[in-house]
Amino acid sequence: MIERGFKELSEFSHHLQRLLETKLWLKILVGMFLGILVGLLIMPDTGFIKKDWADGLSSWLGFPGTLFIKLVQMIMIPLVFTSIITGIASNTDTEKLKKVGLYLVLYFVSTTAIAIVIGTGFTSLIQPGNYFTPDEPLEIVGQTQKTVGLPSISSLPTIISELLPSNPLESMVSGEMLSIVIFTLIIGIAITFMERKNVGLLLDLLSSVQEICMTIVRWAMELAPYAVFGLMAQLVINVGLKSILGLGVFMLTVLLGLAVLMAVYLVIIALLGKRNPLEFLRLVRDVQLLAFSTASSAAVMPLSMKTAEEKLNISPFISKFIVPIGATINMDGTALFQCAAVIFISQVYGMDLPLATIVLIMITVIAASIGTPSIPGGGIIILVTVLEQSGIPAEGIMILIGIDRILGMFRTAVNVTGDLTACVVFDRFSESGH
Repeated sequence: MIERGFKELSEFSHHLQRLLETKLWLKILVGMFLGILVGLLIMPDTGFIKKDWADGLSSWLGFPGTLFIKLVQMIMIPLVFTSIITGIASNTDTEKLKKVGLYLVLYFVSTTAIAIVIGTGFTSLIQPGNYFTPDEPLEIVGQTQKTVGLPSISSLPTIISELLPSNPLESMVSGEMLSIVIFTLIIGIAITFMERKNVGLLLDLLSSVQEICMTIVRWAMELAPYAVFGLMAQLVINVGLKSILGLGVFMLTVLLGLAVLMAVYLVIIALLGKRNPLEFLRLVRDVQLLAFSTASSAAVMPLSMKTAEEKLNISPFISKFIVPIGATINMDGTALFQCAAVIFISQVYGMDLPLATIVLIMITVIAASIGTPSIPGGGIIILVTVLEQSGIPAEGIMILIGIDRILGMFRTAVNVTGDLTACVVFDRFSESGH
Protein backbone atom coordinates (compact mmCIF):
# COMPACT_ATOMS: atom_id res chain seq x y z
CA MET A 1 0.00 0.00 0.00
CA ILE A 2 0.99 3.68 -0.04
CA GLU A 3 2.35 3.51 3.52
CA ARG A 4 4.67 0.72 2.48
CA GLY A 5 5.87 2.77 -0.49
CA PHE A 6 6.67 5.73 1.73
CA LYS A 7 8.52 3.45 4.14
CA GLU A 8 10.64 2.00 1.32
CA LEU A 9 11.30 5.47 -0.05
CA SER A 10 12.33 6.58 3.44
CA GLU A 11 14.83 3.70 3.64
CA PHE A 12 16.30 4.76 0.28
CA SER A 13 16.46 8.36 1.47
CA HIS A 14 18.48 7.20 4.48
CA HIS A 15 21.07 5.62 2.17
CA LEU A 16 21.15 8.73 -0.02
CA GLN A 17 21.50 10.91 3.07
CA ARG A 18 24.67 9.06 4.02
CA LEU A 19 26.03 9.83 0.55
CA LEU A 20 25.17 13.50 0.94
CA GLU A 21 26.81 13.58 4.38
CA THR A 22 30.10 12.97 2.59
CA LYS A 23 29.59 16.48 1.15
CA LEU A 24 28.36 15.63 -2.32
CA TRP A 25 28.08 19.35 -3.11
CA LEU A 26 31.78 19.77 -2.32
CA LYS A 27 32.71 16.84 -4.58
CA ILE A 28 30.64 18.36 -7.38
CA LEU A 29 32.25 21.75 -6.86
CA VAL A 30 35.75 20.24 -6.92
CA GLY A 31 34.90 18.24 -10.05
CA MET A 32 33.57 21.41 -11.69
CA PHE A 33 36.73 23.45 -11.10
CA LEU A 34 39.05 20.58 -12.01
CA GLY A 35 37.07 20.09 -15.21
CA ILE A 36 37.46 23.77 -16.11
CA LEU A 37 41.20 23.60 -15.42
CA VAL A 38 41.71 20.45 -17.51
CA GLY A 39 39.56 21.93 -20.29
CA LEU A 40 41.68 25.09 -20.38
CA LEU A 41 44.87 23.01 -20.65
CA ILE A 42 43.50 20.81 -23.44
CA MET A 43 41.51 23.34 -25.51
CA PRO A 44 43.06 24.13 -28.95
CA ASP A 45 43.13 27.89 -28.18
CA THR A 46 46.00 27.40 -25.73
CA GLY A 47 48.16 25.63 -28.33
CA PHE A 48 49.29 22.83 -26.00
CA ILE A 49 47.37 20.11 -27.86
CA LYS A 50 46.36 19.86 -31.53
CA LYS A 51 42.68 20.19 -32.39
CA ASP A 52 42.25 16.56 -33.50
CA TRP A 53 43.69 15.29 -30.24
CA ALA A 54 41.64 17.79 -28.24
CA ASP A 55 38.43 16.63 -29.95
CA GLY A 56 39.23 12.99 -29.17
CA LEU A 57 40.00 13.73 -25.52
CA SER A 58 36.81 15.81 -25.31
CA SER A 59 34.69 12.82 -26.32
CA TRP A 60 36.26 10.57 -23.68
CA LEU A 61 36.14 13.22 -20.95
CA GLY A 62 32.44 13.77 -21.61
CA PHE A 63 31.67 10.02 -21.44
CA PRO A 64 30.92 9.86 -17.65
CA GLY A 65 28.60 12.86 -18.00
CA THR A 66 26.79 11.32 -20.95
CA LEU A 67 26.45 8.05 -19.02
CA PHE A 68 25.08 9.89 -15.97
CA ILE A 69 22.44 11.78 -17.97
CA LYS A 70 21.44 8.70 -19.97
CA LEU A 71 21.16 6.66 -16.78
CA VAL A 72 18.74 9.15 -15.25
CA GLN A 73 16.82 9.75 -18.48
CA MET A 74 16.36 5.99 -18.79
CA ILE A 75 14.18 5.87 -15.69
CA MET A 76 12.69 9.37 -15.95
CA ILE A 77 9.34 8.40 -17.50
CA PRO A 78 8.58 5.53 -15.07
CA LEU A 79 9.70 7.75 -12.18
CA VAL A 80 7.42 10.62 -13.26
CA PHE A 81 4.56 8.16 -13.84
CA THR A 82 4.85 6.47 -10.45
CA SER A 83 5.67 9.61 -8.45
CA ILE A 84 2.68 11.60 -9.66
CA ILE A 85 0.22 8.73 -9.21
CA THR A 86 1.43 7.73 -5.74
CA GLY A 87 1.60 11.40 -4.76
CA ILE A 88 -2.01 12.04 -5.79
CA ALA A 89 -3.27 8.72 -4.44
CA SER A 90 -1.77 9.46 -1.02
CA ASN A 91 -4.35 12.23 -0.65
CA THR A 92 -7.99 11.17 -0.70
CA ASP A 93 -9.31 14.72 -0.24
CA THR A 94 -10.41 15.49 -3.81
CA GLU A 95 -11.38 19.07 -2.97
CA LYS A 96 -7.87 19.73 -1.66
CA LEU A 97 -6.43 18.10 -4.79
CA LYS A 98 -8.49 20.35 -7.08
CA LYS A 99 -7.48 23.47 -5.17
CA VAL A 100 -3.78 22.62 -5.23
CA GLY A 101 -3.91 21.79 -8.95
CA LEU A 102 -5.72 25.01 -9.91
CA TYR A 103 -3.55 27.27 -7.77
CA LEU A 104 -0.39 25.49 -8.98
CA VAL A 105 -1.18 26.27 -12.63
CA LEU A 106 -1.87 29.92 -11.76
CA TYR A 107 1.34 30.09 -9.71
CA PHE A 108 3.52 28.62 -12.47
CA VAL A 109 2.03 30.91 -15.14
CA SER A 110 2.54 33.93 -12.86
CA THR A 111 6.21 33.20 -12.10
CA THR A 112 6.89 32.45 -15.78
CA ALA A 113 5.33 35.81 -16.72
CA ILE A 114 7.54 37.56 -14.13
CA ALA A 115 10.63 35.82 -15.55
CA ILE A 116 9.75 36.90 -19.10
CA VAL A 117 9.18 40.51 -18.07
CA ILE A 118 12.60 40.51 -16.35
CA GLY A 119 14.35 39.01 -19.40
CA THR A 120 12.61 41.34 -21.84
CA GLY A 121 13.27 44.40 -19.70
CA PHE A 122 17.01 43.82 -19.24
CA THR A 123 17.61 42.86 -22.90
CA SER A 124 15.69 45.89 -24.18
CA LEU A 125 17.50 48.19 -21.74
CA ILE A 126 21.08 46.91 -22.21
CA GLN A 127 20.68 45.99 -25.91
CA PRO A 128 23.50 43.40 -26.00
CA GLY A 129 22.93 42.83 -29.74
CA ASN A 130 24.49 46.22 -30.45
CA TYR A 131 27.77 45.02 -28.91
CA PHE A 132 27.95 41.88 -31.07
CA THR A 133 30.30 42.33 -34.03
CA PRO A 134 30.55 39.19 -36.21
CA ASP A 135 33.37 38.68 -38.69
CA GLU A 136 30.90 39.13 -41.56
CA PRO A 137 27.64 41.12 -41.57
CA LEU A 138 24.58 38.95 -41.00
CA GLU A 139 21.90 39.11 -43.67
CA ILE A 140 18.32 37.94 -43.71
CA VAL A 141 18.21 35.42 -46.54
CA GLY A 142 14.97 34.22 -48.07
CA GLN A 143 12.87 35.39 -45.17
CA THR A 144 10.80 38.47 -44.54
CA GLN A 145 9.86 39.83 -41.17
CA LYS A 146 6.43 38.94 -39.93
CA THR A 147 4.59 39.50 -36.71
CA VAL A 148 3.78 36.86 -34.18
CA GLY A 149 0.25 35.59 -34.47
CA LEU A 150 -1.83 34.17 -31.65
CA PRO A 151 -3.84 30.99 -32.28
CA SER A 152 -7.26 31.67 -33.73
CA ILE A 153 -10.34 30.95 -31.63
CA SER A 154 -11.38 28.18 -34.02
CA SER A 155 -8.02 26.39 -33.64
CA LEU A 156 -8.04 26.35 -29.82
CA PRO A 157 -10.12 23.12 -29.49
CA THR A 158 -7.63 21.29 -31.70
CA ILE A 159 -4.62 22.65 -29.82
CA ILE A 160 -6.08 21.67 -26.44
CA SER A 161 -7.25 18.22 -27.57
CA GLU A 162 -3.77 17.43 -28.94
CA LEU A 163 -2.39 17.73 -25.40
CA LEU A 164 -4.27 14.54 -24.53
CA PRO A 165 -2.30 11.57 -25.87
CA SER A 166 -4.37 9.32 -28.12
CA ASN A 167 -1.70 6.65 -27.60
CA PRO A 168 0.06 7.02 -24.19
CA LEU A 169 2.64 4.35 -25.06
CA GLU A 170 3.61 6.25 -28.21
CA SER A 171 4.00 9.43 -26.13
CA MET A 172 6.28 7.56 -23.73
CA VAL A 173 8.40 6.20 -26.56
CA SER A 174 8.75 9.63 -28.18
CA GLY A 175 9.36 11.33 -24.82
CA GLU A 176 6.45 13.81 -25.01
CA MET A 177 6.65 14.74 -21.34
CA LEU A 178 3.72 17.16 -21.26
CA SER A 179 1.34 14.54 -22.70
CA ILE A 180 2.72 11.94 -20.28
CA VAL A 181 2.18 14.26 -17.29
CA ILE A 182 -1.41 15.01 -18.35
CA PHE A 183 -2.15 11.30 -18.85
CA THR A 184 -0.60 10.45 -15.48
CA LEU A 185 -2.58 13.19 -13.71
CA ILE A 186 -5.83 11.82 -15.12
CA ILE A 187 -4.95 8.28 -13.99
CA GLY A 188 -3.93 9.49 -10.51
CA ILE A 189 -7.11 11.51 -10.03
CA ALA A 190 -9.24 8.56 -11.23
CA ILE A 191 -7.59 6.34 -8.60
CA THR A 192 -8.66 8.71 -5.80
CA PHE A 193 -12.30 8.01 -6.69
CA MET A 194 -11.85 4.23 -6.35
CA GLU A 195 -11.99 2.09 -3.23
CA ARG A 196 -8.60 1.23 -1.77
CA LYS A 197 -9.25 -2.52 -1.91
CA ASN A 198 -9.56 -2.29 -5.71
CA VAL A 199 -6.31 -0.41 -6.28
CA GLY A 200 -4.14 -1.66 -3.40
CA LEU A 201 -2.12 -4.10 -5.54
CA LEU A 202 -1.63 -1.49 -8.27
CA LEU A 203 -0.32 1.08 -5.79
CA ASP A 204 2.02 -1.51 -4.26
CA LEU A 205 3.37 -2.26 -7.75
CA LEU A 206 3.85 1.44 -8.53
CA SER A 207 5.64 1.95 -5.20
CA SER A 208 7.99 -0.92 -6.04
CA VAL A 209 8.71 0.51 -9.50
CA GLN A 210 9.40 3.88 -7.89
CA GLU A 211 11.85 2.26 -5.49
CA ILE A 212 13.66 0.58 -8.40
CA CYS A 213 13.98 3.94 -10.16
CA MET A 214 15.30 5.62 -7.02
CA THR A 215 17.88 2.85 -6.56
CA ILE A 216 19.18 3.53 -10.07
CA VAL A 217 19.27 7.23 -9.19
CA ARG A 218 21.42 6.39 -6.15
CA TRP A 219 23.92 4.69 -8.45
CA ALA A 220 23.88 7.73 -10.72
CA MET A 221 24.49 10.07 -7.79
CA GLU A 222 27.70 8.21 -6.96
CA LEU A 223 28.83 8.94 -10.53
CA ALA A 224 27.82 12.64 -10.35
CA PRO A 225 31.19 14.24 -9.36
CA TYR A 226 33.01 12.42 -12.18
CA ALA A 227 30.22 13.32 -14.61
CA VAL A 228 30.53 16.98 -13.65
CA PHE A 229 34.31 16.91 -14.13
CA GLY A 230 33.97 15.45 -17.63
CA LEU A 231 31.10 17.69 -18.73
CA MET A 232 32.90 20.86 -17.64
CA ALA A 233 36.14 19.83 -19.34
CA GLN A 234 34.25 18.98 -22.54
CA LEU A 235 32.38 22.28 -22.44
CA VAL A 236 35.53 24.41 -22.15
CA ILE A 237 37.33 22.42 -24.90
CA ASN A 238 34.44 22.72 -27.37
CA VAL A 239 33.43 26.32 -26.74
CA GLY A 240 36.83 28.02 -26.62
CA LEU A 241 37.62 31.47 -25.26
CA LYS A 242 36.82 33.66 -28.27
CA SER A 243 33.17 32.64 -28.47
CA ILE A 244 32.65 33.22 -24.76
CA LEU A 245 34.27 36.67 -24.76
CA GLY A 246 32.53 37.77 -27.97
CA LEU A 247 29.08 37.12 -26.49
CA GLY A 248 29.98 38.30 -23.00
CA VAL A 249 27.51 41.21 -22.89
CA PHE A 250 24.56 38.96 -23.74
CA MET A 251 25.68 36.40 -21.16
CA LEU A 252 25.94 39.09 -18.49
CA THR A 253 22.48 40.37 -19.43
CA VAL A 254 20.92 36.92 -19.02
CA LEU A 255 22.83 36.22 -15.78
CA LEU A 256 21.69 39.55 -14.36
CA GLY A 257 18.10 38.65 -15.20
CA LEU A 258 18.46 35.20 -13.61
CA ALA A 259 19.93 36.79 -10.45
CA VAL A 260 16.91 39.10 -10.19
CA LEU A 261 14.57 36.12 -10.73
CA MET A 262 16.38 34.23 -7.96
CA ALA A 263 15.85 37.26 -5.70
CA VAL A 264 12.13 37.10 -6.54
CA TYR A 265 12.08 33.46 -5.38
CA LEU A 266 13.73 34.43 -2.09
CA VAL A 267 11.11 37.16 -1.56
CA ILE A 268 8.38 34.56 -2.21
CA ILE A 269 10.04 32.21 0.30
CA ALA A 270 10.06 34.97 2.93
CA LEU A 271 6.60 36.43 2.31
CA LEU A 272 4.50 33.43 1.25
CA GLY A 273 6.55 30.53 2.60
CA LYS A 274 7.36 32.30 5.90
CA ARG A 275 10.88 30.84 5.90
CA ASN A 276 14.41 32.20 6.11
CA PRO A 277 15.59 32.67 2.49
CA LEU A 278 19.27 32.16 3.36
CA GLU A 279 18.47 28.93 5.22
CA PHE A 280 16.45 27.80 2.20
CA LEU A 281 19.46 28.40 -0.09
CA ARG A 282 21.71 26.43 2.25
CA LEU A 283 19.35 23.44 2.25
CA VAL A 284 18.91 23.30 -1.54
CA ARG A 285 22.54 23.86 -2.59
CA ASP A 286 23.08 20.18 -3.46
CA VAL A 287 20.21 20.29 -5.94
CA GLN A 288 21.32 23.63 -7.39
CA LEU A 289 24.90 22.45 -7.93
CA LEU A 290 23.84 19.20 -9.57
CA ALA A 291 21.34 21.06 -11.77
CA PHE A 292 24.07 23.58 -12.69
CA SER A 293 26.48 20.79 -13.59
CA THR A 294 24.12 18.62 -15.63
CA ALA A 295 21.97 21.40 -17.17
CA SER A 296 19.00 19.04 -16.86
CA SER A 297 16.15 19.63 -14.42
CA ALA A 298 14.86 16.13 -15.17
CA ALA A 299 18.18 14.61 -14.11
CA VAL A 300 17.93 16.15 -10.63
CA MET A 301 14.20 15.56 -10.13
CA PRO A 302 14.72 12.61 -7.75
CA LEU A 303 17.17 14.62 -5.64
CA SER A 304 14.71 17.56 -5.68
CA MET A 305 11.97 15.35 -4.22
CA LYS A 306 14.34 13.94 -1.62
CA THR A 307 15.55 17.42 -0.63
CA ALA A 308 11.99 18.73 -0.42
CA GLU A 309 10.86 15.94 1.89
CA GLU A 310 13.89 15.47 4.13
CA LYS A 311 15.57 18.87 4.27
CA LEU A 312 12.67 21.26 3.69
CA ASN A 313 10.16 19.01 5.52
CA ILE A 314 7.65 19.17 2.68
CA SER A 315 4.80 16.65 2.80
CA PRO A 316 5.18 13.74 0.34
CA PHE A 317 1.86 14.67 -1.29
CA ILE A 318 3.14 18.14 -2.19
CA SER A 319 6.66 17.09 -3.26
CA LYS A 320 5.54 14.14 -5.40
CA PHE A 321 2.81 16.25 -6.99
CA ILE A 322 4.73 19.48 -7.66
CA VAL A 323 8.31 18.43 -8.44
CA PRO A 324 7.57 16.09 -11.42
CA ILE A 325 5.09 18.61 -12.86
CA GLY A 326 7.46 21.51 -12.21
CA ALA A 327 10.34 19.70 -13.94
CA THR A 328 8.11 19.48 -17.02
CA ILE A 329 6.23 22.78 -17.23
CA ASN A 330 7.84 25.23 -14.75
CA MET A 331 10.75 26.60 -16.78
CA ASP A 332 11.10 30.18 -15.53
CA GLY A 333 14.83 30.44 -16.18
CA THR A 334 14.42 28.96 -19.64
CA ALA A 335 11.54 31.33 -20.45
CA LEU A 336 13.68 34.30 -19.38
CA PHE A 337 16.52 33.12 -21.63
CA GLN A 338 14.25 32.46 -24.62
CA CYS A 339 12.71 35.92 -24.55
CA ALA A 340 16.11 37.58 -24.07
CA ALA A 341 17.56 35.48 -26.91
CA VAL A 342 14.78 36.37 -29.37
CA ILE A 343 15.24 40.11 -28.73
CA PHE A 344 19.06 39.76 -28.79
CA ILE A 345 19.04 38.02 -32.18
CA SER A 346 16.62 40.63 -33.57
CA GLN A 347 19.09 43.31 -32.41
CA VAL A 348 21.98 41.48 -34.10
CA TYR A 349 20.04 41.42 -37.40
CA GLY A 350 19.12 45.08 -36.97
CA MET A 351 15.39 44.32 -36.75
CA ASP A 352 13.38 46.87 -34.78
CA LEU A 353 10.56 45.03 -33.02
CA PRO A 354 7.53 47.14 -32.09
CA LEU A 355 6.10 46.91 -28.57
CA ALA A 356 3.04 44.96 -29.74
CA THR A 357 5.27 42.32 -31.33
CA ILE A 358 7.40 42.06 -28.17
CA VAL A 359 4.24 41.51 -26.08
CA LEU A 360 3.11 38.76 -28.46
CA ILE A 361 6.57 37.18 -28.28
CA MET A 362 6.28 37.17 -24.48
CA ILE A 363 2.92 35.40 -24.68
CA THR A 364 4.34 32.89 -27.17
CA VAL A 365 7.31 32.16 -24.90
CA ILE A 366 4.99 31.51 -21.92
CA ALA A 367 3.24 28.82 -23.96
CA ALA A 368 6.48 27.48 -25.49
CA SER A 369 8.29 27.20 -22.14
CA ILE A 370 5.64 24.76 -20.93
CA GLY A 371 6.69 22.30 -23.61
CA THR A 372 10.45 22.81 -23.24
CA PRO A 373 12.23 19.44 -22.81
CA SER A 374 13.94 19.25 -19.40
CA ILE A 375 17.22 18.08 -20.95
CA PRO A 376 20.48 19.84 -21.88
CA GLY A 377 19.82 22.05 -24.91
CA GLY A 378 16.05 21.82 -24.50
CA GLY A 379 15.70 25.61 -24.53
CA ILE A 380 17.43 25.86 -27.92
CA ILE A 381 14.99 23.34 -29.43
CA ILE A 382 11.99 25.49 -28.50
CA LEU A 383 13.80 28.74 -29.32
CA VAL A 384 13.92 27.84 -33.02
CA THR A 385 10.11 27.68 -33.06
CA VAL A 386 9.77 31.01 -31.26
CA LEU A 387 12.19 32.68 -33.70
CA GLU A 388 10.28 31.41 -36.72
CA GLN A 389 6.96 32.59 -35.29
CA SER A 390 8.54 36.00 -34.58
CA GLY A 391 9.68 36.50 -38.17
CA ILE A 392 13.34 36.44 -37.07
CA PRO A 393 15.74 34.22 -39.07
CA ALA A 394 16.09 30.85 -37.33
CA GLU A 395 19.70 30.80 -38.58
CA GLY A 396 20.41 33.30 -35.81
CA ILE A 397 20.33 30.40 -33.39
CA MET A 398 23.87 29.54 -34.48
CA ILE A 399 25.09 32.68 -32.71
CA LEU A 400 24.07 31.18 -29.37
CA ILE A 401 25.04 27.54 -29.87
CA GLY A 402 28.49 28.06 -28.38
CA ILE A 403 27.29 29.63 -25.12
CA ASP A 404 23.94 27.85 -24.74
CA ARG A 405 25.40 25.12 -22.54
CA ILE A 406 26.94 27.68 -20.17
CA LEU A 407 23.73 29.69 -19.83
CA GLY A 408 21.76 26.42 -19.69
CA MET A 409 23.60 25.48 -16.52
CA PHE A 410 22.59 28.73 -14.80
CA ARG A 411 18.98 28.70 -15.96
CA THR A 412 18.54 25.05 -14.95
CA ALA A 413 19.73 25.86 -11.42
CA VAL A 414 17.12 28.63 -11.36
CA ASN A 415 14.43 26.27 -12.72
CA VAL A 416 14.87 23.70 -9.95
CA THR A 417 15.01 26.45 -7.34
CA GLY A 418 11.64 27.61 -8.66
CA ASP A 419 10.20 24.09 -8.24
CA LEU A 420 11.39 23.87 -4.63
CA THR A 421 10.09 27.39 -3.95
CA ALA A 422 6.66 26.27 -5.16
CA CYS A 423 6.88 23.24 -2.83
CA VAL A 424 7.56 25.49 0.17
CA VAL A 425 4.68 27.85 -0.68
CA PHE A 426 2.09 25.16 -1.34
CA ASP A 427 3.13 23.07 1.63
CA ARG A 428 2.54 26.04 3.94
CA PHE A 429 -0.87 26.86 2.51
CA SER A 430 -1.80 23.17 2.41
CA GLU A 431 -1.06 22.85 6.13
CA SER A 432 -2.94 26.04 6.96
CA GLY A 433 -5.95 24.82 4.99
CA HIS A 434 -6.06 27.79 2.62
